[in-house]
Amino acid sequence: MLLDTASLYFRAFYGLPDSLRAPDGTPVNAVRGLLDMIARLVADYQPTHLVACWDDDWRPAWRVDLIPSYKAHRMVTAVNDGVDVEEVPEGLVAQVPMIREALAAFGITVVGASEHEADDVIGSLAAQADFPVDIVTGDRDLFQLIDDSRDVRVIYTARGMSKLEVLTDATVVSKYKVLPAQYADFAALRGDTSDGLPGVPGIGDKTAASLLQEFDDLDGIVAAANNPGSSLSASMRAKIVTAADYLAVAPTVVNVVRDLDLGALNARIQPLDADQRDRIEKMTADWNLGGSSGRALKSLGNT
Repeated sequence: MLLDTASLYFRAFYGLPDSLRAPDGTPVNAVRGLLDMIARLVADYQPTHLVACWDDDWRPAWRVDLIPSYKAHRMVTAVNDGVDVEEVPEGLVAQVPMIREALAAFGITVVGASEHEADDVIGSLAAQADFPVDIVTGDRDLFQLIDDSRDVRVIYTARGMSKLEVLTDATVVSKYKVLPAQYADFAALRGDTSDGLPGVPGIGDKTAASLLQEFDDLDGIVAAANNPGSSLSASMRAKIVTAADYLAVAPTVVNVVRDLDLGALNARIQPLDADQRDRIEKMTADWNLGGSSGRALKSLGNT
């Protein structure tokens, strides 16, 4: 099971009241919420291995160089040094290091990669795995990794933990009329405001899907646009040709990286030792984690 960690802790932060605080007043709603999510996911889906995938670089320069608007709407200028950084709610900022500490205490492997997003870590681990993989995310970008032939699914959290959706090839086709392998090209064509991808003006979900159904992939669509004898209308050819510069770089930005060398991982879920249990007990008291710690311990087989 691969966790899109930031996607989950943001959801936890907004899903639980910030009145949940440690004795020193620090909010702990994201920490508690994430532990409860992990407890639920592990209990329900029984993974043998668990990895919390991390954004070492949530907006890599190599993606921004290609499409400057990429995630630009999530930026804010820091008051002290004038540097543009990700806009994170103040109540969450202090909890991110706590989340890292909690994951370590519970023996959950955390993996990030320099100059890459958690999506790329997930893509690489999923592509290189030799056993079934569940990807837990609220991010549609990762639909491109779904592959029934390799038992790679997405557990989609967008509707909340009480309405989790397990997405397979058939689900993606039903929702978007494209195969998971076509999803990245689909997103590039119709754009994605959540990531700052402009898309091709005049092409929405239905048109993008119909183009991919006819021409298979972005390369096929571009080739058809440059062929006056193709079945594309003159107006559609004009839209594609006008967006040629964008379409030339969009796949590099939208496709998740699948070939990162992340080394040998020991991500198997294992019983905790006495020192880890003591650490969790102290953390639970110091941070007012309530029953969240106990539920996580139980689901991870530590009762």
